[in-house]
Amino acid sequence: MPADCDAVTAAGGGAAPTGLAHRRAPSRIMPHMRCPHAGRGGRAGASRPASAAEALRSLLVRLMAALPCLASSDALAQSPDASDWGYYGGDAFGQRFSSLDEINRGNVSRLKVVWTYRTGELGAGFTRAGKLTFEATPVLAFGLLYVETGTNIVIALDPESGHERWRVDPHIDRARHYAEASSRGVSVWESTDAGQTGLCRRRIFTGTLDARLLALDAQTGRPCVDFGGSGQVDLTRGLRIRDVGAYLVTSPPAVYANAVIVGSAIGDNRATDLERGVIRAFDARSGAQLWSFDPLPDSASHPAAADWDLAQAAGTGAGNAWGVMTVDEEHGLVLLPTGSASPDFYGGRRVGSNRFANSLLALDARSGKLVWHRQLIHHDLWDYDLAAQPVLGDIEVQGVPVPAVIQATKTGMLYVFERTGGQPLVPITERPVPASHVPGEQAWPTQPFSSLPALTPQRPVLPSDAWGLTFWDRGKCRDLIASLRNEGIFTPPDTRGTLLSPGYIGGVNWGGMAFDEQRQRVIAAVNHLPMVVTLMSHQELEREGRSEQFPHSEFAPQTGTPYGIRREPLLSPWDLPCTAPPWGTLVSVDLRRARIVWQVPLGSTEGLTPWFVPSRDFGMPNMGGPIATDGELVFVSAAMDSYLRAFDIETGRELWKYKLPAGGQATPMTYRAGRDQHQYLVISAGGHGGLGTPRGDYLIAFALPAGAAARP
Repeated sequence: MPADCDAVTAAGGGAAPTGLAHRRAPSRIMPHMRCPHAGRGGRAGASRPASAAEALRSLLVRLMAALPCLASSDALAQSPDASDWGYYGGDAFGQRFSSLDEINRGNVSRLKVVWTYRTGELGAGFTRAGKLTFEATPVLAFGLLYVETGTNIVIALDPESGHERWRVDPHIDRARHYAEASSRGVSVWESTDAGQTGLCRRRIFTGTLDARLLALDAQTGRPCVDFGGSGQVDLTRGLRIRDVGAYLVTSPPAVYANAVIVGSAIGDNRATDLERGVIRAFDARSGAQLWSFDPLPDSASHPAAADWDLAQAAGTGAGNAWGVMTVDEEHGLVLLPTGSASPDFYGGRRVGSNRFANSLLALDARSGKLVWHRQLIHHDLWDYDLAAQPVLGDIEVQGVPVPAVIQATKTGMLYVFERTGGQPLVPITERPVPASHVPGEQAWPTQPFSSLPALTPQRPVLPSDAWGLTFWDRGKCRDLIASLRNEGIFTPPDTRGTLLSPGYIGGVNWGGMAFDEQRQRVIAAVNHLPMVVTLMSHQELEREGRSEQFPHSEFAPQTGTPYGIRREPLLSPWDLPCTAPPWGTLVSVDLRRARIVWQVPLGSTEGLTPWFVPSRDFGMPNMGGPIATDGELVFVSAAMDSYLRAFDIETGRELWKYKLPAGGQATPMTYRAGRDQHQYLVISAGGHGGLGTPRGDYLIAFALPAGAAARP
């Protein structure tokens, strides 16, 4: 903690320990309890049949033998208490589903703003203010609503009124250049020790942009001084840090029993030898490290060592879990999605499949030992990190509910696995994909394709697909598409330029998906915006990076390889996409029938075109996720036009929308509060530097007016 961090408290709040700027308003804290999840049967065996079909048959035999334990006269077993929002993903399973139905299809059109809170964080003095985002989803616990700004200010609010109860500023160095400038939220923990009372029996945990893990008292915001040094742990300790500010935490930690499990975000494409993506668990009371797991091999005894050249592995970084992790408490697992080994677009210095990178990993939450894994991208060359949170739930297999994990990906593919052993519940086929033409690159010859319908097109983008407002710009797009290497999904990057479709923002990004377990429906916000990646010599990179010829391009050196990169969206000279809309959709998939139920454009051109051009519901690029409720609704913002929308979960028809004062690039949440336990809908509206949406610092709550809550 910086030595110049002053402790500041509101009147009546007392003095906070040195290290956190803190203020507290007096509040009446109402306890909030969560129900434990009912048991779901024993752990499956560890043996792995040789094929997906054999795995499914073997799994069904075991399930049928255990049927009295797994099935009941009811439908699917219920997930953890889904009436309130105590986790980033709604419940412990990350389903982003609420059982609340006061707000429903019949009355959602009457939703009104009931309170607005402004964090005051607009990036003043922050070096990366242009990239600052407010992506956080609040959580409701212990009678308070907790939210975090993109600069790691943690705030506790009254959930009924929006009044601030306390706030803590960890004082990150605002002059430092951080690889990202966002935080998606906090996690909560409560001691089960009956002898522990008072301060820090209930704790808020969060990671910061300067790589600290903080523990705060949930009621007052004071640092928990028994955790690490004065309420914090330095996450850089013991790690190879190549660039200060490039190793950070942007997602809330996972919590299992008394373990706080944290991954990392790592600024990519700087070099081969980036920071390592080590996952670590810390004791929730003391801050002592309990275990660590490096997805990349660091010795011959590592479980992935046989698939790597260990000398190359030693000079490779990343493979990190920067997205949200999910805990299966019953089976003692933490499930986490990993990203690419470094760098993203050239793999000649990391030959092989790069096992455990771009994978869904299941670790023993008590020891950090690997239980199972599934690599969903081999030898990533496209920045196809697994960004979405794994979602847990019961999936019906021939009428039998099976404990499963669902993983959405940037490729637009959905994968479903049995949760305890990792067997595919939906067949996966290894298909041949294009080879690389770049000297030194050895692209992996196949990639795993799910048999579920893809959420975004995967065929080549043809010159005849070119789109534009006029013959002239359409022709320019046609010529651009024809000039690029373009053989469909998984076309390797090239020095002539490669068209990536889906692009590196997805498909499905960190916004993830909502899962309605009773309907067996997955709902996701999906991007359909192709990108262009060009490999170039470092001399070319230096020359082009200094010119003004490429205003929408990003350049990165990939030091340690022969090539730097330039990447940008596939745009016309008028800065419009070269492919036809929609460029963003909301999609519902029926897992029972393995089909898309509905798919609708998400977002309009409102506010993005001159005043004299009519707004069109084209479907726009998006960042953020949906939630679903028992009110038969899906709520989502995410798109570039700054609207929060409600859709009919059965049909995809838009039922309501509200123009937010800033970009809604966050996932909303819902909960009950107040004496009458009315339902609230809350979203962060702060804009997104990458999408260029309006900046703000708003947390906005909606509810029904009096008398509007009765179901039709």
